[in-house]
Amino acid sequence: MDEMRAREVLTAAGLPGTAELLALGENAVFAADGLVVKVGRDATGHPELRERAEREVAVADWLAAAGVPAVRAAEDRVRMAEGHPVTLWHRLPAAVRPARPSDLAPLLRRIHALSAPEGFTLPRRELLGGVERWLTLAGDTIDPADADYLRRRRDGFAAAASALVPHLPPGPIHGDALPRNVHVGPDGPVVVDLETFSADLREHDLVVLALSRDRYGLPAADYDAFTAAYGWDVREWDGCAVLRGARETASCAWVAQHAPGNPKALAEFRRRVASLRDGDPEVRWYPF
Repeated sequence: MDEMRAREVLTAAGLPGTAELLALGENAVFAADGLVVKVGRDATGHPELRERAEREVAVADWLAAAGVPAVRAAEDRVRMAEGHPVTLWHRLPAAVRPARPSDLAPLLRRIHALSAPEGFTLPRRELLGGVERWLTLAGDTIDPADADYLRRRRDGFAAAASALVPHLPPGPIHGDALPRNVHVGPDGPVVVDLETFSADLREHDLVVLALSRDRYGLPAADYDAFTAAYGWDVREWDGCAVLRGARETASCAWVAQHAPGNPKALAEFRRRVASLRDGDPEVRWYPF
């Protein structure tokens, strides 16, 4: 979905098509009428996209009731506009500073202490569930051999993950636990981007930062501050390599979808796949 199409959906949803664009990725995010508006991808033929948006709103209400600092939904429903789910959110005050890994850890501890919500069900963390869709979107821009290689990795890591014995008790998780999904306002850190909330191994949330340390240049001192604040280092767990491998596979496929028409995305995709093929766990990857 490009910006022009997202603005058409905004207008169809009764919101100003001239709203300020804040981000364009899996969703298009705008500032409009004092709120933040998320425009999802076309859900025609993909009912799971509408369900995901509805669940994100339900998660926001659940976290509010549990007292977890998180972004709050401005409406308790999803607007559908020309097949696209549209959700409205209260805009947070301006950030006072960038979020640090040590800001994320206490929020994860609170989330990991929660029991399953009532009234709706959190799904499993289908980390690899989007791989086929992303590779399909990449089309013939990427080498078919690379796409087949990622499919084989997906299948192998999916099987290995299903056999893992967790160290922590399974339950609610954020699902994409990165500092970029924490907003530090005047009243402290709050969780944002709730659409990946799941019920699964808590280790999923901790492997994210371990991979950031090894692949994305997160300083070791910042990672150590995160593990100290959380109280445990997931790298001590035997299953860490499996969840790491699954996340690397998904991250490669996610970049692939942006390759058509974007040479930088294609170059990053090729860098990532080559490092996986070479078995080099420390080749630097760059956020995209």
